[in-house]
Amino acid sequence: MKKKVLFVAALFIGATTFAQDGLTSKKGEAILPEAGDWGISFDANPFLNYAGNMFSGYTGKNTLSSATWTGDNSGTMALTGKYFKDETTAYRGMLRIGLGGNSTTTLQDTASGATLPGTGAIENKTSSSNGFSLVLGGGLEKRKGSTRLQGYYGGGAYIGLLGGGSTTYEYGATMDSVNVQFNSIVPGSRNTEVKNGNTFTFGLQGFVGVEYFVAAKISIGAEYGWGFGMSSTGATETTTEAWNVADQKVDTYTVTGSKSSGWSFDTGVSNANININFYF
Repeated sequence: MKKKVLFVAALFIGATTFAQDGLTSKKGEAILPEAGDWGISFDANPFLNYAGNMFSGYTGKNTLSSATWTGDNSGTMALTGKYFKDETTAYRGMLRIGLGGNSTTTLQDTASGATLPGTGAIENKTSSSNGFSLVLGGGLEKRKGSTRLQGYYGGGAYIGLLGGGSTTYEYGATMDSVNVQFNSIVPGSRNTEVKNGNTFTFGLQGFVGVEYFVAAKISIGAEYGWGFGMSSTGATETTTEAWNVADQKVDTYTVTGSKSSGWSFDTGVSNANININFYF
């Protein structure tokens, strides 16, 4: 934490070497956002960690690889931006669109049914879809202050639909009397597909923050949020195939799990999240 504070302080000091004491730079550029300006923000923690390690001479973790998304289903992990109606009023927007998936192939011994490390005659494939993420949000921000130090507050709302995804199982060995009852390389029952329920989210949040402009239209800030969030998740459906010994055939059935829902009323972050803001 000390390294982050020292680095931020260095930025403040450095800003005075190329900017005047007023609210315009030496080139006559406005320091603060103006009507019609757009703004974007980035999490500054990975960059502060990098610079702090560099200043301290420690390079063991001197990497930007820690700049990864973190968050939950409440609208974090989203692209955010601002549009300034005037010098003290800005509209906020939020958008999250995501897709993902993976697949794994394992090799199985034809005699014992055991999973082999690198050889085998039977291939079993598992394919997973992480579903999709669609979150939309908006809000209003009001700013106060006429110096480089700006305070702001406001509120907003978001809605989201998060696809639960699914997992499908493809087996190299067919389910029949030979493989189940004699060779024992196929279990008596096995899942063929698991579909997770979709999640609907909704939230209302108030926020308060502070920014210090180290250069024209560039600032470092921190923000706290407090609000209400709720989510509702649909049931999971599991499709299974089982060997019917009496009828000597495969039976397929689907089991539906339970639904879930929840809500919270809490702060958005446990401590100040430092960010870097650009306006243009």
